[in-house]
Amino acid sequence: MFVLTPHWSNVHCSIVPPYLLRRLAAQQKPELSKAARAAKEALQHVPSFQASRVVPGPGRHPGIREPKPSAPERTVYDAKSAEQLPGSVVRKEGEPPTGDPAADEAYDGLGHTHRLYAEAFGRNSIDGNGLHLDATVHYGRLYDNAFWDGQQMVFGDGDGQVFERFTKSLSVIGHELTHGVTQYSAGLVYRNQAGALNESMSDVFGALVEQYVRKQSTAEASWLIGEGLFTDQVQGAALRSMKAPGTAYDDDVLGKDPQPDSMDGYVRTSADNGGVHINSGIPNRAFCLVATALGGNAWDAPAQIWYETLTGGTLSPTATFGAFAKATAASAKELFGDDSKEHDAVRSAWETVKVKFPGARR
Repeated sequence: MFVLTPHWSNVHCSIVPPYLLRRLAAQQKPELSKAARAAKEALQHVPSFQASRVVPGPGRHPGIREPKPSAPERTVYDAKSAEQLPGSVVRKEGEPPTGDPAADEAYDGLGHTHRLYAEAFGRNSIDGNGLHLDATVHYGRLYDNAFWDGQQMVFGDGDGQVFERFTKSLSVIGHELTHGVTQYSAGLVYRNQAGALNESMSDVFGALVEQYVRKQSTAEASWLIGEGLFTDQVQGAALRSMKAPGTAYDDDVLGKDPQPDSMDGYVRTSADNGGVHINSGIPNRAFCLVATALGGNAWDAPAQIWYETLTGGTLSPTATFGAFAKATAASAKELFGDDSKEHDAVRSAWETVKVKFPGARR
């Protein structure tokens, strides 16, 4: 149960990394002029992303149960290519489809994300207390991004040359809403390793929303984030690959996916809030390794461990990879036992991606 609301200042957690937008904005080719203009427009919001900070609310209070999950309460708005939020209401909870793909995909995606958290984790919406789920579609003119602003979801339509509309990917919707879950639980600051963990938590649960809806096992899942966002002009499958960081795209315009798959490739940079979208590949792969080792459905034991770590109230807002790894091992031990396959899988995964922590196997 959450008794305080965290205060977020100028928070925008976006799905498309600024380094991708900068590459696109720098394009001089006439056939990419529309995409370059759209990327420049999206980059205007980057300073507000970098200014984001959080004062987190508390985690679950020991002995106090969260409210029983209630039905979702969704509202979808249309910004009509403006950048004023929230826009005009186009669909409320229980109303029939509008016929607008973006509005209906947003509505369905909000519901699917709510259902995963309710059914798999007993969570009552994003804040654990029945928060209404709002989303705005058709934000800006050919806007190349989607983001969580601390209160609601916002989706651009994409430029049509490089990016499709951002409601097309269910993993993107789940990703952005999970920024809200993090906001109302651990409050991981959006910078350096804590920021990369913030991004990774969103990738993990964004992938899980997609897998849960499709009823995919760990082996069947693609483990791709943002699959379907790129047009057929791009040589790439998605924005990120959790299973194989660094392989999601390799394109003459966008460049090669820069994510490392272990601490050997950790990127030290002041850009991208200290590499939050780049270095998130390391904890992403760790989760995927745990899920692969355990088999079955990733929303079961692997996700229970990660969810307990995120919401249990013990994780520092400035947690490092090592601190997070230690916390997941502790969660696995608490949930399944010291000698369990789950505990062993967690320790082995962090060992594979070369994140060291007290209690790790030598």
